[in-house]
Amino acid sequence: MTTAFHGVYLLYCENPKYLGRCYIGYTVDPNRRIVKHNKGKQYGGAYRTSQRGPWTMVLIVHGFLDEISALKFEWAWQHSQKSRRLQHVAKKKSREKSFDFYLTVLGQMLQVGPWQRLPLTIRWLNNALATDFLPGKKLPPHMLVCRGAHVQSRFRDCIPVESGTANSTCDLCFGVLSSAKQVTCLNKECNIRCHLICLSKHFLVIGEYVPIQGNCPKCKRTFLWGDIVRNFTGCYENVDFTYDASDAHVIA
Repeated sequence: MTTAFHGVYLLYCENPKYLGRCYIGYTVDPNRRIVKHNKGKQYGGAYRTSQRGPWTMVLIVHGFLDEISALKFEWAWQHSQKSRRLQHVAKKKSREKSFDFYLTVLGQMLQVGPWQRLPLTIRWLNNALATDFLPGKKLPPHMLVCRGAHVQSRFRDCIPVESGTANSTCDLCFGVLSSAKQVTCLNKECNIRCHLICLSKHFLVIGEYVPIQGNCPKCKRTFLWGDIVRNFTGCYENVDFTYDASDAHVIA
């Protein structure tokens, strides 16, 4: 399982001539991507956004397992009427704003498989346009919603956090465990260290391909898999709350 950043974003046009137009794309570097969009196609931006700026990156969805899963999400969000998983989503009404429509589609996507099982983070980067895209509904408990454009410049900090000794032994498979690839328990009093893949296999339930939650093999406490992954990648450094083992993300 890779820990590289994969994000699918929503752009909003602020040019009075094209105000409200939207664009959905995929990136591994949000900061660089928005600059290219605003500079134009000749600088690596998209044809549909070229010479129509300025654009603002309203939100980005990240936490995908790899590039392929992120690109599939991007395609489905762009083409909801062609996706077999989104046939229940109503077509865009003639007077419906594109921004509102794409947020509705996003909300529906996060309620159906396979996306509802992924430990995704929905990060609002423009507070002025942030809104409730799931009125009357709730996201799956392993997903996270964050707000604040200030975190955008820190996406590149989402890398494995080194801890412990340079090399040790995985507590589950007993294989060699490097400090950069070890995952620890969210319970600060638990000292288990293991490979991410080993812990995911321990959490995995028959019939699932991505874990939702599970018990720590050592302290026996129950945690959401999404919180384990975010803690492993260091992305909790960018969240607008301080994580603690007694937080609401931990199931007692």
